[in-house]
Amino acid sequence: MNIKITKLAFVVAASLSATAHANIEYPLMPGDPLVDQQWHLKNTGQAAFSDRGGKPGEDMNVSLTHAMGIMGAGVTAAVIDGGVEIMHPDLRDNARPGSWNFTNNSPDLAPGSPTDRHGTAVSGIIAASAFNGIGGRGVAPRAGLVGFNYLVSGNQTMANWLQSHGMYSDGFAKQSFDFPRVFNQSYGRTLSSPRSFDYQESPWLKTYEDAQEEITRTTHGGRGAIFVKSAGNGYERQSFTDSKFGRGYLRFDNYNHGLPLQNVNLERMDSSFWNLVVSAYNADGERSSYSTVGSSVFVSAPGGQYGTSSPAIITTDVSGCDAGYNPLWLRNDLHGGHPLDPNCDYSARSNGTSAAAPNVAGAIAVIMSANPALSWLDVRHILAATSRRIDADHPGVALSFKDASGEQVSYQAIDAWQTNAAGYQFHNFYGFGAVDVDAAVNLARFYDKNLGEFVKTDRELVTAGVEIPDGRLSGVQSNYHYAQDLTVDAVQVRVNIDHTSTRDLAIELISPSGTRSVIMTPRTGTILGNEGMQNTQMLTHHFYGEQAKGEWTLRVIDTASEDEAYIFDPRASGEPNINMVHRNNTENGVLKSWDIRFFGRK
Repeated sequence: MNIKITKLAFVVAASLSATAHANIEYPLMPGDPLVDQQWHLKNTGQAAFSDRGGKPGEDMNVSLTHAMGIMGAGVTAAVIDGGVEIMHPDLRDNARPGSWNFTNNSPDLAPGSPTDRHGTAVSGIIAASAFNGIGGRGVAPRAGLVGFNYLVSGNQTMANWLQSHGMYSDGFAKQSFDFPRVFNQSYGRTLSSPRSFDYQESPWLKTYEDAQEEITRTTHGGRGAIFVKSAGNGYERQSFTDSKFGRGYLRFDNYNHGLPLQNVNLERMDSSFWNLVVSAYNADGERSSYSTVGSSVFVSAPGGQYGTSSPAIITTDVSGCDAGYNPLWLRNDLHGGHPLDPNCDYSARSNGTSAAAPNVAGAIAVIMSANPALSWLDVRHILAATSRRIDADHPGVALSFKDASGEQVSYQAIDAWQTNAAGYQFHNFYGFGAVDVDAAVNLARFYDKNLGEFVKTDRELVTAGVEIPDGRLSGVQSNYHYAQDLTVDAVQVRVNIDHTSTRDLAIELISPSGTRSVIMTPRTGTILGNEGMQNTQMLTHHFYGEQAKGEWTLRVIDTASEDEAYIFDPRASGEPNINMVHRNNTENGVLKSWDIRFFGRK
């Protein structure tokens, strides 16, 4: 089969220029029995073992790349998760030395543990083998794989975090292994109050950021590596612990005005520049209902829905019918002893931004294998330049509310697709858009761009000391002038705000070119944010390619002047739902200060 692939690649490559294949449809090559149902690779409208199919064309677009034999060879991906059944029949050919079991301090990732199912599913999305006559295939079916069971209870120490994220100890480093160029992190959490991003208060934040920066910028002879991170699954509901009723979920009336309960910038490591954050879309080419969003999302990828009324993602499961996800879905969720999966080694229910992130990790592995000379900065640029506008007509989300004078007003809390002053499209749901592997690989193969020298500026403090009026669209603003010539990759802001209801606050950053980025959406689930925001960090990619020089404006708007009802669902205790009230603050807040930092090129 490899000979046939090589011949096909020669014929196709000979007919291509750097721009020649944009509107040509290519089929997926056969060789794996489930691949025809893997809509995330090639969406033909197939149901993927759910009740209905999606919209043809809403996929990763890998067909031509795979036909050319570009499948991730020479690139190793690290799966930092609850574990990986690295000897799974569809993964073992891509297993590389370097996996580690922190539970027993050995390289043995034993199959069969229930905690393996999530990481095993993630690994299959990245690099399940192709053309071996079983299961499906990964986005990068010839990439190497290593796994770490960091997420298992008791394993989440700083030393284990560092090792799983590439800062290997001396003893570990003496082993022979391929150092990863891609690190997949399909994990995160939802928060009910803003957290401080302060190195003195939380030194581990600096340790983590320094480690990821070092791995990103210095490994592989300076070509570096990329950390991929899932955005989270907190758009519709949010896990919450009530002091009286215990653990459960909260949700607001009217579907929270259509706005996300969890903004991606509330998760501190998702506001780090060194994590490439991924949101999820479904088989209809729309935001997956659960997907957390925000200005730090870089790109979007298939996460699907739940695999019942509409497709989820088909991928590897812990092998055997009595392990992994199979017992949860009454043995094999490919519909009971399906002839395409007689050993119950696969699942059709993988979903979440946990599935979207490895789709991007696989895409990055393929891009790197297409042109091994690319740097980490080149790969990010290729993704920003080639990701496609998905859900193109989405209008954004307008929030209607009564202001402090009782007048009904509207605030555009999430914009429709915008094109910034440098010509890059951006949407808080999708970042630069849906990853298009064929387009990215095509650019990678003919890549000749010099991006310049990467620069990370110091944080610049701005003292504001201005009141935030309650329930007023006018809000307040504070300005900062940056005097240097710099092309922006991303901008990071930290705010210090006194306010008794952070759920009410919208925060915007406006560039010298006039581009507006909503870096914190209002109506988040931060109902415990009674101390306001102290060094709360936010990141935005909205200004990619723009010039940093000039006047930057931070705006803070209080978008509520009334109490709000919400429901607490105490799932853990089994108690009935509880109707509760979130009290509006009546006093004005204060924007005390903020700081700004640029990541870019000169």
